[in-house]
Amino acid sequence: MILTRSPLRISLGGGGTDLPSYYSQFGGFLLAAAIDKYVYVTVSRPFAEGIVLKYSTIEKVFKVEEIQHPILRESIKSLRLKTPQIEVSTIADIPSGTGLGSSGSFTTALLKALYTHRKMTIHADELAKLACEIEIDILQEPIGKQDQYIASFGGISSFDFHKDGQVSVNPLKLSPDTMFDLEDNLLLFYTGTTRSASNILRDQDEKSKSGNVDMIDNLHKIKELGISSRDALLDGDTKTFGSLMHEHWLTKMQRGSGISDNHINDLYELGRANGALGGKVVGAGGGGFLMFYASDRDRLRTKMKEKNLSELRFSFDFEGTKVVLS
Repeated sequence: MILTRSPLRISLGGGGTDLPSYYSQFGGFLLAAAIDKYVYVTVSRPFAEGIVLKYSTIEKVFKVEEIQHPILRESIKSLRLKTPQIEVSTIADIPSGTGLGSSGSFTTALLKALYTHRKMTIHADELAKLACEIEIDILQEPIGKQDQYIASFGGISSFDFHKDGQVSVNPLKLSPDTMFDLEDNLLLFYTGTTRSASNILRDQDEKSKSGNVDMIDNLHKIKELGISSRDALLDGDTKTFGSLMHEHWLTKMQRGSGISDNHINDLYELGRANGALGGKVVGAGGGGFLMFYASDRDRLRTKMKEKNLSELRFSFDFEGTKVVLS
């Protein structure tokens, strides 16, 4: 049996500029960090013939084309197995639809497990490229590339998305003090709602493709804020980073009504009034986890607890997608 794990992530700046509809015209920039919450995948060879898949439901089929789960189908198909006889199971620390990039983490963990099961190696860059190809090119999901890349590589990195589709991965050389500061003062709270990132991103994707001036200008601004956020962290200026998060969130909300709602807005303003310098909904928006950079984390935690919001405590992951057992 092969067991792999792939980290979930938090986006720290530049979100949305990793979609092909934007970066193919202007180039994208994004800042993200992998965290120690994971998607796990096991792959084994069962005694009986056929393909057995266990996720939120159970599938048993005899041909790859019969698989209902699109990512599982296309990932297994990519190996071109002549006689598929395989069992795949998956489990995650955090449910999907919460903005932590679970789809990209699942795809990278799955591909790593499948390749390892077939005694083949795959580098982090190749893994991220293949995961993007499956989700974006084959399945035509209107999503970006950050999830697959940060899950594959781990750590805290900035990414340059080039017009030709290439991605440059740049691990941030942060001081230990800055790293500990971020782990101490970046706080995640579950809003109690989930959402489909594809539905939210589809509107952005269509507007970018059509050359909508407001959307393009918004993404230009988001990219500038992402670069400024990286520079602040490299300088060890976490207070400026926290303030830039606030500006980032205000700019992001201008993209469309689905990114936030009255409930999220009220929670965000409550956080800002009680110890948060800035914050955002992690991922595309619409629900999931609300992240703050806190100047007074005890006060912020107390106020969020009063609103019955559960906190997700985390550390950073620097291993990326890996084989845990083989």
